[in-house]
Amino acid sequence: MDSKLLDILCCPVTLKPLGELTADQLSQLNAAISEGGVHTRSGDLLEHPLDGALITEDARLVYPVADGVPVLLEEAGIDLAAHEGVQI
Repeated sequence: MDSKLLDILCCPVTLKPLGELTADQLSQLNAAISEGGVHTRSGDLLEHPLDGALITEDARLVYPVADGVPVLLEEAGIDLAAHEGVQI
């Protein structure tokens, strides 16, 4: 993702800056998704692994990146605090 874009993006909920998940973090999140235990903030179960994701600097919220475009909608976010088994 373009670093200039990352400099201006922020979480729509907390307004905290966002950064890209590392490959290891993304792998851990996708493993949890494969196990069927990850929901969006709107309650939708994620059924497919993510190609990429952005995370708040406090590591509480994650937003998917679909086809290179960040999905910065509150309801599309993943609240890591609500998923005790997901460690990133």
